[in-house]
Amino acid sequence: MAAFDVVLGCVMALLIILFSISSIARYYIKFTLFAVLSLIFATAPLPLMLFRPFDPKNALIPAALLRFSARLLGIRWTVRGVENVDDSRGAVVLLNHQSSLDLYILAVLWPLMARCTVVSKRSLQFVVPFGTAAWLWGTVFIDRGSAHSARSVLNQQTEAVRDHKRKLLLFPEGTRHSGDKLLPFRKGAFHVAMDAGAPIQPVVVSKYHHVDAKRHRFGSGHIIITILPLIETEGVKKEDISSLIETAQSKMQEEFTRTSAETLSMLHVKNS
Repeated sequence: MAAFDVVLGCVMALLIILFSISSIARYYIKFTLFAVLSLIFATAPLPLMLFRPFDPKNALIPAALLRFSARLLGIRWTVRGVENVDDSRGAVVLLNHQSSLDLYILAVLWPLMARCTVVSKRSLQFVVPFGTAAWLWGTVFIDRGSAHSARSVLNQQTEAVRDHKRKLLLFPEGTRHSGDKLLPFRKGAFHVAMDAGAPIQPVVVSKYHHVDAKRHRFGSGHIIITILPLIETEGVKKEDISSLIETAQSKMQEEFTRTSAETLSMLHVKNS
């Protein structure tokens, strides 16, 4: 046991030294901590979830713990536009997709929007126990490799949005990226909103300037999360869906460009 303690102490000391002097080591250590803490914090309340399966409120405790872990990793955030949330009805919530760190964004939004349901790729469902916990708080899993299957599952959410006033959270770009321009939006989310007669709620997350996968850099940083005003879909015809998508993407791109420039300026001031 004494030998084990010595080895463990040496390993911890080495990790601390590497964390302090190497940006590459810091990158991998912080992402490892992100993965481990997310797994622990998201699944720790799992036994409590069994008392009310598929209830969005099951995610409130994991969300609080995830926000705590985000702060441990040096991530801070500001939320703007909370007054634009209308909990008296359902909505399709669109978010730009940058990284696995978007999990923290969901953790921030969960207590701000009633009756949230997030759409995720089906492969995550089989990552036990995280997938089990996500399933128990009502995550909708879709097979992105099958357009017909994904569309069928999304269509089933129309009733939840319309009749149960759910907030259906989706990443309309469909894949993660770290560029300055949002990727083209897919139509699925817009079909759900139009079929449910529900509004679109755009949510824009500023660029993660503190994270650079190519350079293996994961520093501390500030994120701006902006909840934009609702975009109504009632009365919009199916043939006008392209115009609706263009309107939503244009508004989100404009806000993304503006807030990303703001957080980049904040980072420069911090590092100067």
